[in-house]
Amino acid sequence: MSARNLYRKVLVLAGGAIAVTGLLYWQFAPSPPPQRSGGSQTRAPAPVSVATVKRQDVPIYLTGLGTVQASFTVAIRSEVDGKLQEVLFTEGQHVRKGDVLAKIDARLFQAALDQAAARKRQNVALLTGAEKDLARSKALAQKDIGTQQNVDQQQSKVDQLKASIEADMAAIATAQTQLDYTTITAPSDGRMGVRLVDPGNLIRVSDSGPIATLVLPQPAAVQFTLPARALPDIREAMAHGPVEVTAFDQDNSRVLGTGTILLIDNIINQATDMIRLKAMFANADDQLWPGQYVNARVLVTIKRNVLTIPSSAVQRGPRGLFTWIVTDKNTAEPRSLQVGPTSGDLTVVASGLSGEERVVTDGQYRLQRGGTVSITKQQTADARSGS
Repeated sequence: MSARNLYRKVLVLAGGAIAVTGLLYWQFAPSPPPQRSGGSQTRAPAPVSVATVKRQDVPIYLTGLGTVQASFTVAIRSEVDGKLQEVLFTEGQHVRKGDVLAKIDARLFQAALDQAAARKRQNVALLTGAEKDLARSKALAQKDIGTQQNVDQQQSKVDQLKASIEADMAAIATAQTQLDYTTITAPSDGRMGVRLVDPGNLIRVSDSGPIATLVLPQPAAVQFTLPARALPDIREAMAHGPVEVTAFDQDNSRVLGTGTILLIDNIINQATDMIRLKAMFANADDQLWPGQYVNARVLVTIKRNVLTIPSSAVQRGPRGLFTWIVTDKNTAEPRSLQVGPTSGDLTVVASGLSGEERVVTDGQYRLQRGGTVSITKQQTADARSGS
């Protein structure tokens, strides 16, 4: 075979191999990815919770921390020195005004009273004799038998004895009072506290601790504080009539009683910029206990027929307050707001909404203008939720 024929045969074999390789690549090569319309990926709807804007009456409250005070609190003490002989009350007992609570050994005080009474009787007897001597002296002087000097001396003696009797009467009253102090009575209706002194102990007027404490919890008072900026609103509310105050426990989960404001303190605490108020409660069920911490909620006013949305729907942005609304096409749009006071979980809308719109209450961080949303929960703004 010539060299030229051999070269042609090699070219034919090489061309066949290239063709086979191209065929295999065409059959097994991966297909190109599909083209997306517009050149961008479609976003999934953002899940959100929404609430419907509602027009309703909204009560406006102010809440302050306060303490319960009994309307009457008395430390039961002894007014004389002596041995505590009897304790006639039990701890926690309800007593009436005038009930005997305790007795002190009265023998020394009874002896002092008897002594003062005996001294009075003695001076009365001396006065009787002195008055008779005065009468005789006057009779003798009229007959020029006695002298006027004798009459004057007898008159002076009578006057001295009369003054002594008056002093004796004062001494008897003092001794009787001291004797009465040995019987300790309840100065008011109320509930007795823990007994701090047992019978047999010597008690004195100068003792720092009382025998017990008597409190009258019905009615009860709640003293609480509010920011000084609330003073005009409180005064305006009081000008229209009694202002309602509701006492809640520390967790704001249970109502303890409802009362009215009694007074506003006459000075603002400049250190804290707070004002003190006192409210009175009937406390017929003893839910308010003296010394207890409570949350006092004051009903300042009621906003009538105003637009409200949940407070969680109000957002703050670079241009101020706004909220996300859900359109009829289930797309999100921001809406600027001007808001009024807040009551519980509700916020009064001054402008920016017209009513019946759907506002987003949860899931705002995933929203963008014109983006579609998926509603997972829907509620209605209700003033009762903030009560």
